[in-house]
Amino acid sequence: MDTNFFIKGLIIGFLLAAPVGPVGILCIRRTLVRGRLHGLASGLGAAVADAVYGFIAAFSLTFVSDFLVAHKTLIRLIGAIVICALGIRTFFSRITTRSEESPDAGNLATDCVSTFFLTLMNPITLLAFTAVFAGVGIEHATHTLEGLLVAGVFVGAASWWLLITTFAGLFHRKISIENLRWLTKIAGISIICFGLFILIDTLL
Repeated sequence: MDTNFFIKGLIIGFLLAAPVGPVGILCIRRTLVRGRLHGLASGLGAAVADAVYGFIAAFSLTFVSDFLVAHKTLIRLIGAIVICALGIRTFFSRITTRSEESPDAGNLATDCVSTFFLTLMNPITLLAFTAVFAGVGIEHATHTLEGLLVAGVFVGAASWWLLITTFAGLFHRKISIENLRWLTKIAGISIICFGLFILIDTLL
């Protein structure tokens, strides 16, 4: 029974992390430009944010979820602006060297923290976890089982990011500087479009 809850969480975390959004594009871009460690650090930041939302949904922290839902419009607006700004920064970022950047702790931490907060700025994720958890029958589970479910969510989401950054990392050394520049422009435009979509969808 305990193992079943962990496996359910793993599957949920993997599937909810899989849709390619601005965080996914950002992780792939960082992997191609900086190397797999930077992409994986970015993905782990998103996985931690998913685990936080999973924790809130699993343990029914009503005061937190009520606040997030009540202010979801403001949070989405801020998130949309941040995503657009991130897209603009990505678009204008310079690719000047083919060698892999040194994966120092400071840069890796920045990559991780940036995607953590970017993922948290989408409170709809909380509603998704709440709906999915209700479907797996968590309402009568013990705190231990809820903890295993959340742990599974983190492992599942982290597994997705490990998979996608490993795959992208295979091309890190094979893509020319010019192609990387074009990919950076495309990534920037895609992230801006995601931000504008969220902004328009929130305002309408």
